[in-house]
Amino acid sequence: MAPPMSASAFLRALKAEGLTVVEVGDWRNHNRNHKGPWGPVHGVMIHHTVTKGSARTVEICRKGYEGLPGPLCHGVITKDGRVHLVGYGRANHAGLGDDDVLRAVIAEQSLPPDNEANTDGNRHFYGFECENLGDGEDPWPAVQLEAIEKAAAAVCRHHGWNERSVIGHREWQPGKVDPRGFSMTSMRTRIGDRLR
Repeated sequence: MAPPMSASAFLRALKAEGLTVVEVGDWRNHNRNHKGPWGPVHGVMIHHTVTKGSARTVEICRKGYEGLPGPLCHGVITKDGRVHLVGYGRANHAGLGDDDVLRAVIAEQSLPPDNEANTDGNRHFYGFECENLGDGEDPWPAVQLEAIEKAAAAVCRHHGWNERSVIGHREWQPGKVDPRGFSMTSMRTRIGDRLR
């Protein structure tokens, strides 16, 4: 069980991992904390955005859209490998997911199938939205995949977690498919190698 790191520590961790970070507006104080607690945190969740164009993607993830106000994550990882910080605190990214999956993340064990949505993920996960159409055809540039690896590793390194603390949205909530276009198993292997 871990309290979320401070916004300053989050920024430092990402930069220390070698990432190019873009601070967007008053990201440190842009959150959904009035809707419930953020923390204790247990892991990192990776998403794809179903958008095209970095500027538009960052704007949507910062502001949200009708029916789902922003921020929609903590960091947006664009095709060029930059991490745009759009919010910090509770964010509308994970939604309800499977408590068995959460227990496996906490224990850093293999994930069970996600077959129910009974647990508040926005409280317990850092979230990175990654610019991609999510159609299985839109490419994932090597620099973007490396940034996903580095961003997840940065958070894990700070908290003393291993790669099993990183999951895809599709592994958390039934019916979700993101991120599509790469395997979370292969991404966890990359993160594990980086942490070692």
